Amino acid sequence: MGWTISSDILWHNMLFNSVHFAFFFIVAAALLAATPARHRWIPLLAASYYFYMSWRAEHVLVLMGATLATYLAARGMSACAHPGTKKMILWFCLLVNIGTLFFFKYFNFFSHSLNEALRAWNIFADVPVMDIVLPIGISFYLFQSTGYAVDVYRGRVQPERHLGVFALFVAFWPQILAGPIGRAEQLLPQFRKSHGFDYQRVVRGLRLMLWGLFKKVVIADHLAVYVGQVYGQLETYHGFPLIFAAAFYTVQIYCDFSGYTDMARGAAKMMGFELMENFNRPYFAKSMREFWQRWHISLSSWFRDYVYIPLGGRRVAPWRWYVNLMITFTLSGLWHGANWTFVIWGAIHGGCLVLEYMSGGFQERLADKLFRSKNSFGHKALQAGITLSLVCLAWVFFRSDSASDAFYWIAHMAVLDPNQMGIGIVSPASFMLSILLILILMIADLKERRMKLHAYLERWPLAVRWSVYTLTTWAVAIATIFGVRQEFIYFQF
Repeated sequence: MGWTISSDILWHNMLFNSVHFAFFFIVAAALLAATPARHRWIPLLAASYYFYMSWRAEHVLVLMGATLATYLAARGMSACAHPGTKKMILWFCLLVNIGTLFFFKYFNFFSHSLNEALRAWNIFADVPVMDIVLPIGISFYLFQSTGYAVDVYRGRVQPERHLGVFALFVAFWPQILAGPIGRAEQLLPQFRKSHGFDYQRVVRGLRLMLWGLFKKVVIADHLAVYVGQVYGQLETYHGFPLIFAAAFYTVQIYCDFSGYTDMARGAAKMMGFELMENFNRPYFAKSMREFWQRWHISLSSWFRDYVYIPLGGRRVAPWRWYVNLMITFTLSGLWHGANWTFVIWGAIHGGCLVLEYMSGGFQERLADKLFRSKNSFGHKALQAGITLSLVCLAWVFFRSDSASDAFYWIAHMAVLDPNQMGIGIVSPASFMLSILLILILMIADLKERRMKLHAYLERWPLAVRWSVYTLTTWAVAIATIFGVRQEFIYFQF
């Protein structure tokens, strides 16, 4: 789950924290600014395809095929008056998109699983396994395309008639690799608007990118060293190292993914485009339901609109409602990767939600028994603490290479050994720096309860603001040069 990126890759691949990206963004933004408004889709689309092809050029054919199939299906549904034919076109589009995703991402997973199941019954068959390279970002752009097709079928949006603009909607470079998963009604109209230079907008975009870089390069990549060492040799640890590794990974994946989202939103904002907010202080949620209203919002809302509600949502018998929740979250887990650990991760979240609804909110009920006031700090902190503990436990399965590794963690996390406190795995200075970085993140997220960070900064004197910018930039630069650089976790999905 962690990768060390060589300096060569940092130059040639289009990571947001690479030199290559800096040059790319300057050129792309300059070309965009120099192009008349009605033709700006051309440099944007060219930049998006170049950005995507910088990872693996041949995979652009998959992207183009899915784009063309969805475009033609949407146009066909719009022109068709017969409901049955319209539904057939939709199903064809879904078959192409989901079938493509299945082939590249899940074919080998199900082949391996079927072979194992047959062997368990002493049936020895050779279900084929293929050497398939997963196209980067495929889960994101295929879900975005699929959501668009369903929205056209439902009449929520009109089909985009301009193939180039629609191709840009699917491939828009800030979001294609790891989201946020865009919606047509929010993103498509922006490609037709004129975006003049706005100093404040550019400053806010740069500020957002800098904060995203800090979360990714300084916090997430630093914590990844400890996490990678423990999870890489899990059987040699027990007690505190396992607990610290799970806690650190909980912060790592949040900073890694939300950091990417901040950089994507910041880059888009500088060019005049607004991407949806994907995270809203999720680790301060007081229930699992609230957690999923705050974590990976574009994905959770996608599953709500295109899986959960079509299954019947809450408008069914209680037992069926619980089944709908379990199906939705199990599929959400499978979306993240072709491994049973992800399926279990999704099932844990679904099970916790079912338990919450069946108990009327077990976190709140327990807090009610211990604290008189619902508005007290202890009442809220207990609910948030229970929820975060469950989220952290689920992340163990998400991070583990196998289910057996995750169960090893559960079985050995309470085996405490005073001689194995966890600090010895890395230097004491590195461990304390990890704690300090987590505290900085917590303070920043707590501050955002009432006001966004950029609003706080804009209230501060100019000298203070620039001191913060300078220190943050230096921290990012030092971590980039001397730290162990890691690929974004969600690139594998």
